Amino acid sequence: MPVFDQSAVGARGYFYVGGTYVGDSGNEIMQGQMFVEVIVPKRVRRAYPLVLIHGAGQTATNWMGTPDGRKGWADYFVERGYVVYMVDQPMRGRSAWHPADGPTRMLTAPQEGFQFTANAVLGTWPQAKNHTQWPGDDGTKGRRGDPIFDAFYATQVETVISNEETQRRNQAAGAALLDKIGPAMLLTHSQSGAFGWLIADMRPALVKGIIAIEPAGPPFEATIIGTGSARRWGLTDIALTYDPPVREAGEILVERDTTADGPDLFVCWMQKTPARQLVNLKRIPVVIMTAEASYHQAYDHCTAKYLKQSGVATEYIRLQDKGLRGNGHMVMLEKNNLDIAHLVDQWIQKNVR
Repeated sequence: MPVFDQSAVGARGYFYVGGTYVGDSGNEIMQGQMFVEVIVPKRVRRAYPLVLIHGAGQTATNWMGTPDGRKGWADYFVERGYVVYMVDQPMRGRSAWHPADGPTRMLTAPQEGFQFTANAVLGTWPQAKNHTQWPGDDGTKGRRGDPIFDAFYATQVETVISNEETQRRNQAAGAALLDKIGPAMLLTHSQSGAFGWLIADMRPALVKGIIAIEPAGPPFEATIIGTGSARRWGLTDIALTYDPPVREAGEILVERDTTADGPDLFVCWMQKTPARQLVNLKRIPVVIMTAEASYHQAYDHCTAKYLKQSGVATEYIRLQDKGLRGNGHMVMLEKNNLDIAHLVDQWIQKNVR
């Protein structure tokens, strides 16, 4: 049974934020509430708390440890003096889902292997062959039947299908969390990348930095995992604040780059110039980090370019350029997870004031 040293922990607890009662009189239920776990170090050494927001099909267990029993990011950041908040997204895990919230989906074990854990064997994008960091040693690594994969898959949960509904709920709950705890940094992953932009758009004065690990993207069009139009507001499926103002997403005029930015990279969609500005994000330092073997390696540069074009100070880091090789999408669970957490800590200390 994996257990972890808690000598750096001074206190811990949990609470809920957000939520409203809905339904007929006498039959009300609560919707939209969000579970939050907080860990406070014995000695707080970082100026702002770190809010960890998981992606689709996940819960806060992503941050608590790895499927092969190693320390997770939550303990790492607490040991470095951060107050850490971990959420279960509304309609997920300990944040109740109700049938009225809408239908859900869940990835099968083979889908998880393709997207996350066995890229070198199952992945179809060019970078997939570089995947070496998922733990496990035998011929079934990253697939059903391998005990480490089975431990990971046991943590997987359902996701509400509607991106719009999921984004609305997480924006509202995230804003409510910041209203309660004050200024903080947001660390997002995958699906929750959209939530980071939306929460910051709603509470710009309370977001001191955004660390976006492989955020949902690219702008306007899905690729590799899905096809067709997506994220009609550029970074999200629901409204962001632009200047000049936009009433409907169709007012954002876009055009596709004529060439890719490099071999095996997606050709980006960008705004036509002059580009509208994401005014509420402009004063927030942002970093996007992308793993060498992930499907995001093909297109996260488009998200970074779009943010920069929209006036947002954005740094784009390919992990392999920092000597962190062989990672797939679930970087917080892979063999070098703490090396990547260290890179996050370094970036925060350099860029967040």
